[in-house]
Amino acid sequence: MKPKLVRCPECGGDSVYASSNPYRPFCSERCKNMDLGAWASESFRLPTEAPPDDQVFGDPKLQ
Repeated sequence: MKPKLVRCPECGGDSVYASSNPYRPFCSERCKNMDLGAWASESFRLPTEAPPDDQVFGDPKLQ
């Protein structure tokens, strides 16, 4: 049976999606660590409706 190939989320290259690849869905330890680093540094943050830090937050009467 031919192993399933998927796109590596970090570099876009081919990655073997099988138990023989301990880094799946990534193609290598490097790509896995780069993704973890981006996550840890909050590079994957989603936009939010929260006010900037210099504005009052919490009680709607104060806004």
